[in-house]
Order: sequence, then structure tokens, then C-alpha cells
Amino acid sequence: MLLVTTTPFLRVTLVILRLETKCLRPIDIAKMHGYGNKPLTRIEPDSSLQEWFATLANQIKSLDPDQIKSSNRKTIQMIKALDEIQDFHQLEGNIQVKQHLIDARKFLCCMLKTSDVKEHILITLQLIGDLSYAWLIIDSFTKYMQQGIQKDPTLVIKLRATFLKLASALDMPLLRINQATSPDLVPVSQYYSSELVSYVRKVLHIIPDSLFRLMSRIIELQTNQIQELPTHLAKDQLRSYAFLEERYEVSKLTHSISVFTEGMLMMKTTLVGIIQIDPKKLLEDGIRKELVIQVAKALHHGLVFNPRVKPSELVPKLKSIFNTMDGLRRSFEYIQDYVCIYGLKIWQEEVSRIVSYNVEQECNAFMRHKVLEWESIYQSKTIPVPKFPPIDQFSVNFIGRLTREILRITDPRLTIYVNSSRTWYDNKSHGEIIDPKLFKLLLKSTGTAGINGLDRLLSFMIVSELGKIESLIEKQLLNEKWWHETVINVNNFLSKNDCDVTTNQTVKLQSPVATRAPRTLPIITESLMKIGQMQLIKSNIAFELRDSCNYQSRSLRSAYETFNEALLTELKRDPEKYLAKEESALVYELTNYLEWSGITDPYSKIYVGSNLPPYMDLVCLVIVITCNSKFAYLDPIHGLTAKRPIDGVDGLPFVAGLLTLLRQYRSDMVKRFISLLCRYIKSTIDAQYSSINRSNDFPVEMFNDLAILEQLIGLGGLPKTFITEYIPNYVIDQFHSFHR
Repeated sequence: MLLVTTTPFLRVTLVILRLETKCLRPIDIAKMHGYGNKPLTRIEPDSSLQEWFATLANQIKSLDPDQIKSSNRKTIQMIKALDEIQDFHQLEGNIQVKQHLIDARKFLCCMLKTSDVKEHILITLQLIGDLSYAWLIIDSFTKYMQQGIQKDPTLVIKLRATFLKLASALDMPLLRINQATSPDLVPVSQYYSSELVSYVRKVLHIIPDSLFRLMSRIIELQTNQIQELPTHLAKDQLRSYAFLEERYEVSKLTHSISVFTEGMLMMKTTLVGIIQIDPKKLLEDGIRKELVIQVAKALHHGLVFNPRVKPSELVPKLKSIFNTMDGLRRSFEYIQDYVCIYGLKIWQEEVSRIVSYNVEQECNAFMRHKVLEWESIYQSKTIPVPKFPPIDQFSVNFIGRLTREILRITDPRLTIYVNSSRTWYDNKSHGEIIDPKLFKLLLKSTGTAGINGLDRLLSFMIVSELGKIESLIEKQLLNEKWWHETVINVNNFLSKNDCDVTTNQTVKLQSPVATRAPRTLPIITESLMKIGQMQLIKSNIAFELRDSCNYQSRSLRSAYETFNEALLTELKRDPEKYLAKEESALVYELTNYLEWSGITDPYSKIYVGSNLPPYMDLVCLVIVITCNSKFAYLDPIHGLTAKRPIDGVDGLPFVAGLLTLLRQYRSDMVKRFISLLCRYIKSTIDAQYSSINRSNDFPVEMFNDLAILEQLIGLGGLPKTFITEYIPNYVIDQFHSFHR
């Protein structure tokens, strides 16, 4: 009884206090708020009315809900007094005062009615209105609720009462638990409340669903029919850019969207069980959920490729995805002011979450400990990322299909990569396959998150290939007696003095290496080229991200670079300082930001941390000697390529893979390999020129080896002194003069 009576009592007190304030002097109101002493209205103050309303407010405060009879008599007198004061003082001319008087009388009448309610009536109402049974049948009414909301969005306000009544269904399961003073009261309450909130979200999801249906028509109009106004427009061309009917339809659709949003936001903050529902947060979550569904479907259905189609479908599919995503983003940006949300922030967060989740699921194939769906930090129960069934046997989702399609059309066995133009060509027809515009299109269609996710997946693939090479070298290659003897012979050959080397010894060394190559060597060479191919793609991705960051956020890029240089300087001074858990987190976070900004060098990365296999530098040298005969120097591209298309090799991917493999071990491994290769070149050249039947022609094998050294130095950013320390300058000058 006390609870029912108190609410109108507080409301009428508030209204009377407002009436009292309306009768204050304007100069006093201004002083109360600290705005100076300028009058805000021209109404003359009435001190007698002010005193009368203050007395009436004190009388309402003195009402005792326990003394029902005396309180009711006083309440009736107050209602009559309010009627008389309105007529006697002619307050009908002031609309605000009149409205407050009407509200005060209404709440006083409500107090009279509720004060007469008996306790047994309240118990009867509670029994009649018990909705415990509704847990089983309420879902059958969901479609009718949603249909009503579609017809009239303001129906959401009435649904608020339904949801509050559903919350009373929690009383029965919790009654006995509460009486038993069980510690399970809070978790059980949390469970039932969360279930009820999930149902509320399900019912109200029709609003964001309807928003996106309307927005799809806006996307179509803005993308295909309405043209953007140019910066300068002639007067006679104004009619051709008007599109009055289309703009009118966009206005109608926008108004419908605002009506849906208004209906949602009119539902005040509601306590469902022990969980408080904020309608604005509920609307934002619904919009995020529908946005995630739309974007995930567009990427899943748009990035499907047929490997048998020539030329590749990659570019047309990316252009189609760009049009879809751009239209969705523009329309989302257009309606953000009408639905009271931060459109750009929501767009970036959800697209990044979709891509990161799919990259994580795709990378599970390369991980020992899989990240399950419910363990993913990118998955959410409220706004779940859809998971679609795989379309092919190799990829789990769209990011895997996109990555493998790029790798397929840039296969180093079928293409030639030209570093100066960052372009892939067909090794037979010499037609252009991929140019730098592809990576710009990737950035536009999938965003920064998409192209960065592609880079992360390539890193996992590189780790897989490196592990494969290391396993082949340790378990198979070095266990073969002939191969082991060959490595020792190469080591003995390089340990001799230059004057002791003869042509016969050089031929005797090269002949078995070139003719008796083991079966595992082509597999290792192919893996090296795959690694180099992925490194070249990662290098192009880093270039595109860096260029975009420099254009759009130059200050941010400068801040990252400065912070990175400062951290590197600190690491050189005290390397062990950042091995601690707290400090290593800083390095990890900064690395993530640098990768998203493209401030990274793929050729300097350490992908695997493993022990040094025996003779690793010598093994790489023998691999180079073995593959030497398959390469030929091509002047137009200033690099190595396959001597014959059937050889299935390409120079730059091979060198990039070799550099990546060497950098996974000791820090001086690259320098040791270069020194071995330089000594081998110098010994071979000296042996040839010191023989009786010497030739003035530059040896082809040595020419290819020098080209490999030059590309290795260029990709790795190494000083040229690594070469000139072992090979005289006149030899390098002669090499350059041959390919000018």
C-alpha cells in the first residue's frame, strides 16, 4: 500500500514546487542559476501566489500514507483549492502554469484512488497477472509483435510493459531459493535475466532489420541512380544532376528510418530482472548485429573464385566487392545522424572484427592449438560473426580463398616478377597478370583490416613452408650419404687457398652437384620460391599500407616511426630490459600498430625460432649451385628468370626465399652465406683464368651467382662491402658491363 501511494505523492509534490518556481521573480531565477540579473520573461511576479503554492507543497509533504482517512480529506480539499485558484486568479492565460495545475490535480486524484486499494486486491492482481507460464508460449507471439512494430514503431513503448511483466515470471523460480538463503540466488537470477534480455533483443531486432531493408534501397539509389555533384557545375547542367524523384524517395526512406529509431528510443531505460536495458545501447547492438550479417554475407558470397576460368576472376570480383562495401558504407554514413550513432566508429570496429575472426579461423590449419569459436576474442554472443560452411577443400572462409587465388595467379613456376615495376608477367606470353593497382583495389574493397588480415595469413603460410624445409634438410637431405659427402667436398674446396684451386677440381666439384641432385632438392627449391613469392606479396602490401597511412594520417605515421626508433635505440642499450612481461607487452602492441601502418620490412622478420641445422650455410650454397643452371639473366628486367619456361623457376622469388630462410637462424648467417658464395665465385673464376685453355668470356654460372648476390644485397638492405670484401671491384665492374 505504501509503495502504490508514494509515487503519485512524489509527483504532485514536484508539480507544486514547479508552480512555486513559476511564481518567482525572473531576476531571482536568474540569480539562482548564476546567469546575471537580466529578466527572462515579462510576466510580473506575484508574491502572494508564491507563498500560497509554497504552503500547499508543505501540506503535501506532511501527508501521512498510514493515516488514510485524514490524508484523503486533505487531498480532496487541495483538489478543490487548485480548481478555485485557477479561476479566481485567472491563470488560464499562462499555458505553463495551467498545465502544471492540471498535472497536480491528476496526480492528487490518482493518490485518492490508489490509497483505497486494499492489500488483498493487490495479492489478487498479482496472482491474476502471474506470467510464469509465459516462458513456454511467449515465443509464439514474437512474429505478431514484430509485425506490429513494422506497422507502427511507437508500439515499442507498449511492449515495455510486456517486458516488465515478463520479468515477474522470475519471481517463482527465485522464491524458494531466496527463502532458503542459498548463495545460488545471484547466478540463477543472472541466468534468467540474461535469457529474458536475449528474448527482448530477438523481438526488437526487427527494428535494425527494417532499417537495413530501407537502407538497401538507399544504397541502390545512391550508388546506381543519383550522381554526386561535381565541384564546379554549369547552370544549364543543374537539371541533369537534380534527380528530384530519386532524392524524394531517399527522403521518404530516411524519414521511415528516423521513425523506427524514434520508436526504439522512446522506450525508456528498463530493468529486466537484475539487468538494466538501455534502449540506445539495444538499438546500437541491433544495428551492429545486422551490419555484421550484411558485411559477412557480402564478403562470403563475393569472394568465390573459379580456378579454371582464364583470365582470373580476381579483379572483377574485387571491384564488385568494392561497389557493395562502398555503397553500404556511404549509406551507413548517411543515416548515422538519423539513428544517433557513431557510424564510422561502428563500421571500422565491426569490419575489423569480421576480418580478424575469419583470419583466426583460417590460421587454425597452421596451428597446433586451435582457437575454438567460443574461445575467440573476436566472437560475441550478443553480436555474433556468422560462420559459413567452406566452399572448397582448401580454404575455411573468404580470406583463405582470396589469399590462395592471389598465390595461384602469381605462382613463380608460371610467372616472372619484375621488381622495378612491382608487376607479375606470364613466363610464356609475357603478358601482364598483376600490377600494383591490384593492392590498391584490395585496400579499397576489404579495407585496412582486410589487407592486414591477408598479410597475417601469409605469415602463417611462410612459417609452415619454413618448417617443411627444415624437416626435409634435417631428416632426409643430410641423412643421404652422397649429399653429406658433397657438402663436405664443397667445404674442403672453399677452405683451400686460391692458388691451389685448378679447373679440374672445379669441374669435378660442379659436375656431381649438378647431375646427381637428390629427389628432395626440387621440393626444397619449390618451397623456397613459395616463401619468396609470399614475401614479395607481403612487401607490396606493406608498401600500400605505408603509402595510404602517409596520405591519410601523416602525423600518426611520424609518431609511430619516432616511437619505433626510440624503442630500438633503447633495446640496443639494454636488450634484456624488454624481456620482462610488462615491457614485452609494449613491444607487442607497438608491433601490431606498425604492421597496420605498413611500417615494417617482411625480409627482416623472424618467423620461426629453431635450432641451427648443421651446415646450414653450406646447404644453401649447394642449393644455389644446383639451381644455377636453370636461371638466365634477362636484360629488360635486370634480373634472373627461368632459362626455359618448363624449368618452373623465377629468380627474385628464389632469392627472397633464400634470404628469409637464412635470417631465421643466427644473426650472421646471411653474412656467412655471402662470404661462402663470394669465395666460391672467386675460386671458380681464378681456376678458369689460370688454366691453359682459358676463355675471355665471363662464366655463365658465375654471372648468375653474382646476380643472386646483387639481388640478395638489395632485398636485405645489406652493405655492398659484404661482396667487395671477397670479390675484387674489377670483377663486379665486368659483371655490370655485361648486362648494360
